[in-house]
Amino acid sequence: MPDSIYELWREAVNDHRPVALATIIEGENLGAKLIVGDGIDSQGTLGDLDLDRVVLRDTIGELAGGRSGIRHYGPHGEAREDAVSIFIESFAPPPHMLIFGAVDFTGALVKVAKVVGYRVTVCDAREVFATKRRFPNADEVVVDWPHRHLEKVGDRLGQRDAVCVLTHDHKFDVPAIQAALATDVGYLGAMGSRRTCEERLERLAQAGADMEQVSARLHAPIGLDLGGRTPEETAIAICAEVIAARTGRVSSSLSDTTGSIH
Repeated sequence: MPDSIYELWREAVNDHRPVALATIIEGENLGAKLIVGDGIDSQGTLGDLDLDRVVLRDTIGELAGGRSGIRHYGPHGEAREDAVSIFIESFAPPPHMLIFGAVDFTGALVKVAKVVGYRVTVCDAREVFATKRRFPNADEVVVDWPHRHLEKVGDRLGQRDAVCVLTHDHKFDVPAIQAALATDVGYLGAMGSRRTCEERLERLAQAGADMEQVSARLHAPIGLDLGGRTPEETAIAICAEVIAARTGRVSSSLSDTTGSIH
């Protein structure tokens, strides 16, 4: 493997960016490789332009699903042939959850999110609250305004990722929601009482947000209606809704009901 491909793989993995490698394990040009990933234009070759084109397409598809496996092709990428066997190895980093607001519920949400496999960032503009000591289980604690942090990392967010706005303060959560709507994040939820959520919608409209997009993407009040009361139970309700949104399962969301919250 050329050093440049090794370097691209290493950098992507260290930066938690999706990357995939396709290697010929049977057939002509044994060991030939190509690499593709987030921020990486395809590099390398399998020795045939048509084979490169077909395998690149399939590798992108496997990476999107976080899958690895062996594919078989004809010498020029023909389907249903087995002249060439190619191992596609995908590195799909853990999904990312950004929690905005260093509040009482945040610590519980960090713990539950870590259990279900998320890399977790806690962000709050208040330096006295956003500390690693308060949230030792978080992978990252950032002192910044939520919308500014999203402007820095938003282009890396995809359908597997989640943004949870727990700030309860319109001056924080309205800009954060607007910034999150500009990304491809798969889940966006905001905490608050029914009255807070109604006021938030009014403020979003006044701020010029696309209210059709808000209605389609924002889960508020955040979480499934599990009847939980404690911070830990609330965190489970939130993560349950995140999972349901990612898998496309029908769920009983608080945003679709009118009863008491958690």
